[in-house]
Amino acid sequence: MGYLTTHVLDSAHGCPGENIPVSLYRIGSDQSRELINQTVTNNDGRCDQPVLATEDFKKGVYELVFSVGDYYRGRGVALPEPAFLDEVVLRFGIADEAEHYHVPLLISPYSYSTYRGS
Repeated sequence: MGYLTTHVLDSAHGCPGENIPVSLYRIGSDQSRELINQTVTNNDGRCDQPVLATEDFKKGVYELVFSVGDYYRGRGVALPEPAFLDEVVLRFGIADEAEHYHVPLLISPYSYSTYRGS
């Protein structure tokens, strides 16, 4: 069985994104959102456990929501109100229940990037 992990890197400060709240939603065929998990990144910018473990890992559409505005405010970064990026929402599909899906996030106060990692 597969599983889902994530990792946050703060490219503005050149360090892992520590203590960033992360929420995972499953998206229904009617576009409804079901909260599956909430966690916080550790000092390495990773979550201590898979965001979606093997027993719940199913084919479908998901959203990872990262609270990056709170993270930057906590670092003392002066953000405009409203912040350009407050929550980063990544919608992606899981097509193969046997694979490991890794969804990294690279952030700064004004940009982000993601990809399917390994």
